[in-house]
Amino acid sequence: MEAHGAGLRRVLVLAFCVAGIWSAYIYQGFLQETLSTKRFGSDGKRFEHLAFLNLAQNVVCLVWSYIMIKLWSSRSNGGAPLWTYWSAGITNTIGPAMGIEALKYISYPAQVLAKSSKMIPVMLMGTLVYGIRYTFPEYICTFLVAGGVSAFALMKTSSKTISKLAHPNAPLGYGLCFLNLAFDGFTNATQDSITARYPKTSAWEIMLGMNLWGTIYNMIYMFGWPHGSGFEAVQFCKQHPEAAWDILLYCLCGAVGQNFIFLTISRFGSLANTTVTTTRKFVSIVVSSLLSGNPLSPKQWGCVLMVFSGLSYQIYLKWRKLQRLPKKKKT
Repeated sequence: MEAHGAGLRRVLVLAFCVAGIWSAYIYQGFLQETLSTKRFGSDGKRFEHLAFLNLAQNVVCLVWSYIMIKLWSSRSNGGAPLWTYWSAGITNTIGPAMGIEALKYISYPAQVLAKSSKMIPVMLMGTLVYGIRYTFPEYICTFLVAGGVSAFALMKTSSKTISKLAHPNAPLGYGLCFLNLAFDGFTNATQDSITARYPKTSAWEIMLGMNLWGTIYNMIYMFGWPHGSGFEAVQFCKQHPEAAWDILLYCLCGAVGQNFIFLTISRFGSLANTTVTTTRKFVSIVVSSLLSGNPLSPKQWGCVLMVFSGLSYQIYLKWRKLQRLPKKKKT
């Protein structure tokens, strides 16, 4: 009976994590799309300074992580010093800025699909630079994802979707997304090396260090000279309070979503988190298509299903590999 109760509690906690991640990031995606396409106020101006979202997100997450450390933990002596995050902070500033900037040129569903193909540059670098050999099923996953994204990119976008974009330019938009993935790869590798050197570093300390340097770099970029874009962004928010409110909600969604991701990883592992976040991306595309007026053709939906079939198969392969580990230990 106790085992049954513990199992039920575990299922409820997982359902709570899924609901938290989905609601936070799906709504954040909706706000991101709104800020990149909507015309605010009677003058009908667009919010052109999308990089300002990264600065606002850095500031909110910096404060949030500091509060979480004070409430739930304390900076341990074995944790990584804050200066160690300086290099990862650079790529973590440039990469997301490119991803958000891409929304000026391609639709939100296209951006989500392009950013879902992270495995492609990882496998290319692994094969060409490090000589890593991948299994045939792993190549199938990559083919499905790469084929789906490529086919989606080559298909004609609806005129309704194009009319909402600030500067429609598919090659530039997809190029920015893939540069975002490249910078994210360096950021993840640097974070892994930091946690390997300082294994006592908590998730909140990583969040604090990354967002501290992100805030510094973004402040220099946006306010470092008299006519920096940050001043224009602040002026726009003063003139259009609705945009300022959307930016605040966008940042809070990111901070809350991070909470649920950390909870999911700590309780159920990174594979469960990957599964939840991958399905969230698919739901985000559905929500964007239905609510934000980005209609997809049947062929485009086929491409979306192709990409997420590849991602789902990749998750299954990881799960099967984890299942084999206990058996190997027993033998």
